[in-house]
Amino acid sequence: MTIQHLKTNNLILFEAISGSRAFGLATENSDTDIRGVYYLPKEEFYGLNYIPQISNETNDITYYEMGRFVELLQKNNPNILEMLASPEDSILQKHPLMDMLKAEDFLSKLCKDTFAGYAVSQIKKAKGLNKKILNPIEKERKSVLDFCVILEGAGSVSLKKWLSENGKMQEKCGLVNIGNTKGMYALFYDKSDVLGYKGIIQQQEANQVSLSSIPKGEHSAAYLFCNLDAYSTYCKDYKDYWKWVSERNEDRYNVNQEHGQNYDSKNMMHTIRLLQSCEHIFKTGSMQIRVTNRDELLDIKSGNQSYESLLQKAEDLVKSIEHYHAVSVLPDTPDLAKTMEILVEIRERLYS
Repeated sequence: MTIQHLKTNNLILFEAISGSRAFGLATENSDTDIRGVYYLPKEEFYGLNYIPQISNETNDITYYEMGRFVELLQKNNPNILEMLASPEDSILQKHPLMDMLKAEDFLSKLCKDTFAGYAVSQIKKAKGLNKKILNPIEKERKSVLDFCVILEGAGSVSLKKWLSENGKMQEKCGLVNIGNTKGMYALFYDKSDVLGYKGIIQQQEANQVSLSSIPKGEHSAAYLFCNLDAYSTYCKDYKDYWKWVSERNEDRYNVNQEHGQNYDSKNMMHTIRLLQSCEHIFKTGSMQIRVTNRDELLDIKSGNQSYESLLQKAEDLVKSIEHYHAVSVLPDTPDLAKTMEILVEIRERLYS
């Protein structure tokens, strides 16, 4: 099933412009996101072809089946609540039956977890991005060898430096465990190239050192320490960093580089907006989609505020949300029975 199929067969119940344009935060470069609700024909709903969601290739146009839509409303999903509460000038079409669903019937104290909880996760994401921007990882991947050192007196020297300065090759080295230690090895060297030592690693991608059989009478050339925990952490960071590089939005990344604040300013703008929206819910018991502080939020998007000041703003909003949540008269959860009755009635009318 496609979006065109929904439109051709008049299955769309609700359609609205969402995102920045609905919030009143659009600029000349803003995309136009569309969100909507559809219903499945009776035969498909009762059959084995239930389709909960349909999107285009770029996911900037998404429609939710009525049942899935109500399910997400019951969970106080921020995007879905905001879609239901869309400003009149953002609504493109609306079936009269959609008037039976009102955002106020779904608002509950769950919003603290869904709105503020999601915002806090975005702050953590921003911190991770901040770390990636400030600490780029070289494309050339390090090996276990880079996490090995040779003990010298009361100190140590990197393995690669020790090999270079002593004219040795890692392939001619042999390691044996030192009992009752972690990561410590005695290192032997095969000058004759006949003892068949396995080397410190046998291939560049090895995730641990190799151990060799050492003939009796051989004397160790040095003691080696390998920090495999640090290597494991590096491998994870390397994978995460280069996955981020391959998937990042280059236009947004370049904007972030230009303003020099080392955070995703668009992400932080929406994070602050989401926290302010959550605060409004618990203050008033209602939703406000169109922002009243456009200039402040666009100033954040432009990167004109420091990363630290935004984190402080977010922390202050979280504290305010905690306060208003504690005194709010909103129910702990939506009235599931009532909203389910509404869903059933809508379907009965659609299928009658």
